[in-house]
Amino acid sequence: MVTAQEGLLTSNNTGSYAATGGTGERVLIDYKDALVDYRTTDIPAISLFCERMSTDTGGDIDITFGLPSMNMQQIDEGSTPKYQHTKMRSERVSVNEWGIAVGVTRRMIEDSRFNEVELSLNEARRAVDRHLEKHVVYALLGLYDADLGTGLSAGNIGVTSAEGPATSSITDFSANIYGGFIGTGGAVGTGRLYDYGLTSALQIQKSHYVTATDATAGKLRLADITNAIELVGNMGYNADTVFISPAHYKSLLDLADFTAVYVASTPRDAGGQMAGFEKTSTNGLVGQLYGLNVYTSAWIPSSRFGIFDSTVKQMAYVERRALTVEEANPGFGIVGSYMSMRYGLKIIRPETGVIVINTA
Repeated sequence: MVTAQEGLLTSNNTGSYAATGGTGERVLIDYKDALVDYRTTDIPAISLFCERMSTDTGGDIDITFGLPSMNMQQIDEGSTPKYQHTKMRSERVSVNEWGIAVGVTRRMIEDSRFNEVELSLNEARRAVDRHLEKHVVYALLGLYDADLGTGLSAGNIGVTSAEGPATSSITDFSANIYGGFIGTGGAVGTGRLYDYGLTSALQIQKSHYVTATDATAGKLRLADITNAIELVGNMGYNADTVFISPAHYKSLLDLADFTAVYVASTPRDAGGQMAGFEKTSTNGLVGQLYGLNVYTSAWIPSSRFGIFDSTVKQMAYVERRALTVEEANPGFGIVGSYMSMRYGLKIIRPETGVIVINTA
């Protein structure tokens, strides 16, 4: 038995439905009103790794935020404490416009080709979701993409990519508009590196782009996880998220210590679907490893993965305009030509994550 699924653009005419004994006609809903459902951009990749912000202007946006800086001091009776102020850091985020052709025409509506209209809108929205997930993943992992502008001009950000006054290949806005995680050669107390807790300068300067213990692409070893936990912990954070490729997921499944989110005892819903499978299909959560949530994405290559503290967002997601439909060349009968939005991304907390790279 097949149950009819109502589409975004159609609804039942209740009066006619009741009068005809259940065979009521379907009427078209104004598709621009229906697209309110398409305005969301809160996909898992953004909610996991991005601090959402909004701006009224486009182009380059400068945002300022605080860093660990102030220390309590002993105050002698009658003395005046030294003046202290919170250290601030400014990051520049480039806001750009992105769009996709929808191809909804007046002729399609006039000819009652509602299925084609709905298909066009649905596929365009899926393309937006895929684009945003790819954009976040590539910026987060330092992967090169000419269209997105992620990575470095010469390719992916790697273990030997330097950060500091001499090279600035990661922090220089003109070289890499998305920033990056801590590279080699950083200086304590300047740029993006600040001490915290009992950490020594040598620990802080350790690169957060590290070589995996197994050079084979798609291979993941527990030593990589524990090393990343230490590096993140040195900065005063606690790693709780592993972001891997499907190939690394297969490698994890071969480990006896990996716990998948769907197990035999997991209760099933009314349709017989286990709750764990629903989580996997909606947000990519595939299980836990020593208390760390493990997420997978098809956009992550088998050559690298990341470990992060998700309680502190690594990136800023600045939105100038949410997803909207624009009408172009109305004289030619094109009702909805583009879905477009204006937003920008940048890594602002590079101390909260580690990128592990398989060299093969």
